[in-house]
Amino acid sequence: MSGYDQDGLDVCVIVEGAYPFLVGGVSSWLQDLIENLPDVRFAIVAIKAGNDVLERRIKPPDNVMILQELSLTPGPGRPGTHYDSSLMEQLAWELLDFMDNGGLGRLARVLDTLHDLSPQPAIDDVLTHPVVFASLTRHFERTLPLSSFHHFFWALRTLLGGLLATLLAPFPRAKVYHTISTGFAGLLAARARIETGRPTLITEHGIYLLERQIEIMMADWIGDRIAIGLPFANDTPDLRDLWCRVFSVYARTCYAACNPIIALYQANSLIQARLGAAPASLAVIPNGVDLERFAAIRRQDHHELLTVALIGRVVPIKDIETFIRAAAIILSHRADVMFEVLGPVDEDLGYAEECRDLVRLLNIGHRFDFAGRVQIDDWLPVIDVIVLTSLSEAQPLVILEAGACGIPSVASNVGSCREMLEGRPSDSNDGEPGGIITPLRCPEETARAILRLLDDEDLRRRMGATLRARVRRLYDRDSLHHRYAALYETLACAASQPFVRE
Repeated sequence: MSGYDQDGLDVCVIVEGAYPFLVGGVSSWLQDLIENLPDVRFAIVAIKAGNDVLERRIKPPDNVMILQELSLTPGPGRPGTHYDSSLMEQLAWELLDFMDNGGLGRLARVLDTLHDLSPQPAIDDVLTHPVVFASLTRHFERTLPLSSFHHFFWALRTLLGGLLATLLAPFPRAKVYHTISTGFAGLLAARARIETGRPTLITEHGIYLLERQIEIMMADWIGDRIAIGLPFANDTPDLRDLWCRVFSVYARTCYAACNPIIALYQANSLIQARLGAAPASLAVIPNGVDLERFAAIRRQDHHELLTVALIGRVVPIKDIETFIRAAAIILSHRADVMFEVLGPVDEDLGYAEECRDLVRLLNIGHRFDFAGRVQIDDWLPVIDVIVLTSLSEAQPLVILEAGACGIPSVASNVGSCREMLEGRPSDSNDGEPGGIITPLRCPEETARAILRLLDDEDLRRRMGATLRARVRRLYDRDSLHHRYAALYETLACAASQPFVRE
């Protein structure tokens, strides 16, 4: 690709909490993208929460020149190192100002002050400095007077520690920076934009900010709900508000640094705009599948039992229990159906055992199987209906892969499942649905939808054919790769734009 500097790195990908430590949708997408752009020289910064050595479960392709791990957990400081108190007071004020208001200008000021400190501080040198600690204490007393200082301190240690980790760690120099989320990965991308002047883009599979907000509101480890007065009359901020506000600031700062801001589907693009992304920077590039690979799979339509499969990890977010309960309902109507869960069972052993207990309780073990991790190509020929009961998804590849083989899906109303199965409102070529959308956590509706497809072979074939045609038209993996290749080359050829301090 003529636009690339062949003596250096072309694209630095920044990914948090996934590649190469976890096998899942984001990791598979990234591995596939890199493998299919062999002329692009990649670096990867893999952000992880702790300092533990994690198993790398994915082997990077040969065109990954650097794989750097970046821990968000503060390490020990440097005993005996002294820093100018006025600079540390300035740094504390700038950190808190950034956490309250965000923006590239404020982040640049934090970076400038960090660069003025000599020697470069460790994270703990900042967080435990008496002047910084006093500033944090005053901020707590002013903003969260009814909260626990203990919880406040550890919240700021996580939020500020992660911020400082992304600002102090070395990172690869490249022509283009590509983050796969906001959050701490997005902060490193924003720093790269400020310090290098090189183009930065983001591809969000889900919406990181919304996922963190849901996690924060449900968390019992924060332990700081203020119970005073009636809930609807209580606007006293607590630590959950702090967590949510800071992650919102981090997201807006990342969006300000990135162009384009890519979502997998239109609804998420609109959410990005609502959360602060510039409308002119928004773009949609969906997931894609290898059409040739799935076209080569031959269906076996005549088998003794109908097969209904859920392809996914056995973890709570996939709501396997709803699938199990739906299976029990269906088996009370017809006995010629086999239900399969195709995916790893070792990520949450407690939940996996709960699911097995439920199968035993409902007495459906003779028609319900946990097959574990499998080669999906070996199973697609015999699957009649795919089911997805997830509580949260972005654009699940399993629907596209099954659809490429002409298999209809029953899916919960999450992410882009409705768009994939029913078509885009703006596309007049979409015809009838390629499956059925059901409410979340509703075994009865899930069972009713599955039975509708099992009882009507003609409907099953028509929906499968519709979905196959839609996948071929809109979700071709080669088209996705071409778009990213062109995007990378355009951005790599762009002139550097030094960041102008406000």
